[in-house]
Amino acid sequence: MPAWVDGKLFFYADSPPRRLMDLFSLKWSSMVLHALYHWPGQRARTGELQRSLQGISKKMLFQTLKELEQRGLIARHVYDVVPPKVDYRLTPLGQTFAAPIEQMYQWGLENQAALDAMDANLRAATDVPSDVPPSHDLSASED
Repeated sequence: MPAWVDGKLFFYADSPPRRLMDLFSLKWSSMVLHALYHWPGQRARTGELQRSLQGISKKMLFQTLKELEQRGLIARHVYDVVPPKVDYRLTPLGQTFAAPIEQMYQWGLENQAALDAMDANLRAATDVPSDVPPSHDLSASED
């Protein structure tokens, strides 16, 4: 639990806020949950997800799906057909977790000017050339 020590708030490793933020340690986890939340039936096949998430590699998508499944946020459903067919679905826990993510995404839609200003501040502070689009992070890999 977070604790107050001498009027200062400390977040210990086992505190709920730290454990929650660990869910965002994988770059694509919130985007996958967001995509599934909005997909018809809250389920999608791997290829559909990859096409809807520009920039994610197949390897990173599978890694993200595996971790989200291990955490119980999504479920993998294998159909008994040839050729094999698999889809991923939000679990009830995943649905409850996706709701606050949706609030953050809505904030982003409503505050695009603020996001542009943050990108401009970062570019100015790190001397990134001005011809780089604001949404492209030069320090991050495509995965």
